[in-house]
Amino acid sequence: MEADKKTTTEELGFFKKYGFYLALAVLAVIVMLPNPEGLSVAGQRMIGIMVFSVIVWATTAISYPVSAGVIMTLMALLIGFSPNPETGKLFGTAAGLGIGLKGFASTAFCLVAAAMFLAVAMTKTGLDKRIALVNLSKLGAKSNRVVIGVILCGFILSFFVPSTTARVACLVPIVMGMIKAFDVPLKSKFAGMLMITVAQVDSVWNVGIKTAAAQNMVAVNFISSQLGVDISWLDWFVAAAPFSLLMSICLYKLMMHLMPPEIDEIKGGKETVARLLKEMGKVSVDEMKLLVISIFLLIFWTTEKKLHPIDTSTTTMVAVTLLLLPKIGVMSWNDVVHKVNWGTVLLFGVGISLGTALLSTKAATWMANEIVVGFGLENSTTIMVLAIMSLFLIVIHMGFASATGLAAAIIPIIISVLQHLKTPGVNIVGMTMILQYVVSFGFILPVNAPQNMIAYGTDTFEVHDFVRAGIPLTIIAFALIMILGATYWKWLGLV
Repeated sequence: MEADKKTTTEELGFFKKYGFYLALAVLAVIVMLPNPEGLSVAGQRMIGIMVFSVIVWATTAISYPVSAGVIMTLMALLIGFSPNPETGKLFGTAAGLGIGLKGFASTAFCLVAAAMFLAVAMTKTGLDKRIALVNLSKLGAKSNRVVIGVILCGFILSFFVPSTTARVACLVPIVMGMIKAFDVPLKSKFAGMLMITVAQVDSVWNVGIKTAAAQNMVAVNFISSQLGVDISWLDWFVAAAPFSLLMSICLYKLMMHLMPPEIDEIKGGKETVARLLKEMGKVSVDEMKLLVISIFLLIFWTTEKKLHPIDTSTTTMVAVTLLLLPKIGVMSWNDVVHKVNWGTVLLFGVGISLGTALLSTKAATWMANEIVVGFGLENSTTIMVLAIMSLFLIVIHMGFASATGLAAAIIPIIISVLQHLKTPGVNIVGMTMILQYVVSFGFILPVNAPQNMIAYGTDTFEVHDFVRAGIPLTIIAFALIMILGATYWKWLGLV
């Protein structure tokens, strides 16, 4: 077990140390290669910047905020000194930097930033913790019911806490407190199973709820800007929730089979949860304010385009504004500024800029054509395309620590690939949305998602435990994608 951890640490240390230099070397090689037919100089350089980004994000060689600055600088310089095919002159660094900043003017960027503020409000008031504890208190102290409780907590919090990391950060200390209070050994199967379930259920519900994860906003933004279709909260939920619901059931069955608890019932479990709730005291005024605003926000999300024309980003911004106002709100700017993960916000903005630049320089179109020809997808059935692209995304995600980064790099290419197909009746919007679900499949390694690393940091399980659960979970997820693609999503007209 210690060998597992040591090997992983050494591997991460190597890539972390040399990843940045490797990324620069690959970028230099791509920039200096002869310009391929049908690809502009700016497009070739954008492919180099994309590969550079993928390497630094996958290896975490530099932090996300620093990578955002480096990528914007590279775009300003490399695009700036590229010839503009329309004018015959250079684009200019101002234009290059303008392309690098485009993502920060996106409504999707505003939504992700606002989501971070909502997560801060939840943790500051303790409402997320109360929701989790109330849920656990209703299910009793039998070990299987505690597992069901953790899955339900992940599901419920996904509606109210639009940040995967924040949801796991809320659940981990609660579950750790229960493990210690129940006198369950940290290295027991039960403790390990609970922590792995905490991480995996949040990845599962990242798929089911549009506002649950930043990477969904990347896909929605590109679908809106490139295909002219705005996917409402309810449309996403109707399409994706059945997948997440079935995956939650499979997760429960799989974890109970792979890591069966050593105990059937936790002695004093119900009393422990009751004590933790009692320690929180009565529901505070701030909790009640936040609950009311969150419920109204959820109502506005679900009724978008049905009862009113207000988009998700605007309703979320209104909610955050109310939460920051004196008297009405529950937090101040000082509460927020030190708790929001600004690195994620920066990464998201630059990610959108990166994808937009790949599209505007026609680099995504050129790569899509190469993929279509290389995989022989031109006349393939939609189900075959879905299978090949899903497997491709599952494999490439193995090297990513950020689903947001993966979505930013790959969704523009996916859209272009689907536009190059000659198969009749392809729903590009529906297929892009389904393939975005696969982008959230960070099930196999702890390093595949921040929430996995938070759970791994509790020292309740080893890497091989996570992998042993993650591989079959990924196979089940892929099978469900194919089954729903041939049935439910086909009936909805998405495939």
